[in-house]
Formats: sequence, C-alpha cells, structure tokens
Amino acid sequence: MNFDLKEIATAGMILFAVIDILGSIPIIISLRNKVGHIQSEKASLVAACLMVAFLFVGESILSLIGIDVNSFAVAGAFIIFFLAIEMILGITLYRDDVPETASIVPIAFPLIAGAGTLTSILALRAEYHVENIIVAIVINIIFVYVVLKSSSKIERILGKNGLNVIRKVFGVILMAIAVKLFAANINQLFEHGI
Repeated sequence: MNFDLKEIATAGMILFAVIDILGSIPIIISLRNKVGHIQSEKASLVAACLMVAFLFVGESILSLIGIDVNSFAVAGAFIIFFLAIEMILGITLYRDDVPETASIVPIAFPLIAGAGTLTSILALRAEYHVENIIVAIVINIIFVYVVLKSSSKIERILGKNGLNVIRKVFGVILMAIAVKLFAANINQLFEHGI
C-alpha cells in the first residue's frame, strides 16, 4: 500500500474543485423545490460507485478504443482548464439541460460524477497511486453527502457572494492543476511518440 497524505490531499482538492458541489447548490435547491425530496444517500453512493468503477475499468475501456492514459490525461487537462474558465469568469461554456426529476440520474450523474470528474479520475490515475485516489473519492463523497443534506442551510450561511468567491478560488486552483497535468503528460506523449 502506498498511502501518501500529499497525494490524497492533491487528488482530493482536484476532485473537490471539479465536482464543484458548492457551486451546484443553486441547482440542487431548485431540484429540491421541484420534486420535494432528494435522496442524498442514494445519489452519493451511486456517484462513488461510478467514480471507483471508472478508476479501475476506465483504462481498459480506453485501451479497447486505442487511447493511452497520457493522451486521455492531456484531454482531461483541457476539460479541467475550461471548467476553471467557467468558474473564474462566471460564464457557461457547456451545461446539460435542467433535469426534470431529482433521482440518481441528475444528481449522481452528471452533477457529481460527470464527464469532468471521470476524466479527472483517469488523469489522476496517470500520476497518483490508486489507493490515494480512492481515499480522495471517499472524502469527497462524504462532503457531497453533507452538502446534499444541508444545501439550504449552506446557501443561507454563505449567501450568493460567498458561493461566488469559493467558485472563483477553486477555479484558479483548478486552472493551475490543469496546466500541471498538461505539462506532465505532454512530455510523456512526446517521449513515446504520439
């Protein structure tokens, strides 16, 4: 076992920024208002299972279609970079349609374990040990569960401005991570020949 607190912290921060559960509070609240109740436990568990499953089988799926992890990590760096731009500038480059029901589908996927999260998990796999990524996923899912359970309280405490500040700070962190991920994996690509 290669448990490393630094790796867990970095992977945890990346996933926290990409999942952006605090930034999703307005969506969660509007869903709660529409359908009355959100199954926080179910949504958190399904999201965790999706993320861990993708961590293990994602690479096999890629090799099946002839893509190596470094190429995927570079693509992931671009996605993370654009997510960061969205968070910093407060613009929407891409957003799914607002879901009609607050079941597993809109909350667990794509809100928590969306394309950005799954891409980040594979990109992290190119650099970190699997057990550290799993710990980071578990920590994030616990946090997601707490936020889902108390989303209206959090919105009242932080207010709109507080949520915006948090999004911008994590946007900058995310952008720096995207640049690092890109730099680390683009070298690998050139070494092995694209």
